[in-house]
Amino acid sequence: MDNYQKEFPYIKTKVGGLNKKFNLNDPKERKQYFNQKVGTEIKLLKKYFKKNTFIAYLLGKKNAGKGVYTKLMIEIFGDDKIGHLSVGDAIRKAGQDLKNRKTKKELLDYLDKNYRGYISIKQAIDILAGRSPTDLMPTEFTLALIKREIDKMDKKTLFIDGFPREIDQVSYSLFFRDLINYREDSDLFIAIDLPESVIDVRMRGRVVCPNCHTPRGIKVLPTKKIGYDENKKEFYLICDNPKCQGARMVSKEGDNLGLEAFRERLDKDQGLIGLAFSLHGVPKILVRNSIPVKIAKQYVDDYEITPEYSYRWDSKKKKVEILEKPWVVKDDQGRKVYSLLAPPPIVTLIKQLTKVLGLVK
Repeated sequence: MDNYQKEFPYIKTKVGGLNKKFNLNDPKERKQYFNQKVGTEIKLLKKYFKKNTFIAYLLGKKNAGKGVYTKLMIEIFGDDKIGHLSVGDAIRKAGQDLKNRKTKKELLDYLDKNYRGYISIKQAIDILAGRSPTDLMPTEFTLALIKREIDKMDKKTLFIDGFPREIDQVSYSLFFRDLINYREDSDLFIAIDLPESVIDVRMRGRVVCPNCHTPRGIKVLPTKKIGYDENKKEFYLICDNPKCQGARMVSKEGDNLGLEAFRERLDKDQGLIGLAFSLHGVPKILVRNSIPVKIAKQYVDDYEITPEYSYRWDSKKKKVEILEKPWVVKDDQGRKVYSLLAPPPIVTLIKQLTKVLGLVK
């Protein structure tokens, strides 16, 4: 993403004279944080949303945080104004609908009216059901499934996660708003810049609760309670959900391989971002998840930096001591950067949105 530095300079989230330290994990404090940082811009967007909507295509590598960022936008503006559409979820939902006679009929009736493509509906259904595993899902069929989910929603601003996913789908996105009858809407690309080193640590350190399946990370996203296995001499996370009764969280199979297990996917995602950002006529927004250490003090507050956690076992007190420091990683250009918590990138997104939509100069 360093190629976009001139076009998309770093955006300050630090506000002069604001000395309060917000707990960005607390919803009430997050609300205060957003009002202090971009209160004026939020008011402008809320006014905009009373009569207008837009379509945003979220582009980013695997585990870049597309879902998290959309949830925060919904938290700020409400789910009556913002809709999140995961293309993967839409495809999985259609696959589940094939297993029930009533929902299967509804799906086939919808496809009969809305699908136009180079293969038959039966052939496409075979791919969806996994009966034709060697064939790829045609883009025309994917579009029909996306439109099906959108038709179930009230008209609202859409954050679309997972489309375009292939190089050939970028051109489809140029006419997507017309296909789904959002003819007067603005449409734009939002790319999320996340160092691959962050993705790697997130994957390798990810653990899930065996009961509620909530994901966490022992290095950067721990639970409130930390355990220590004296026999194995290792620390572990204890699920925060009271219903799980102190369940020990465990690693997911394959996560220890890190991002290299998805190298082909990561390279394709980067290619998609580059192609989308080369297009003319469609506004672009770049959301950065990190800030160079050298300029961090000028641009962000300390509490906006992702903390890195390590642990020490006090054998006398039989207690885990938790140590915390700013998380420093190397970005894809080899520079030392701080990883940022999710709210600061949302601040930069909101600032860019008001400009792209023409709400401020």
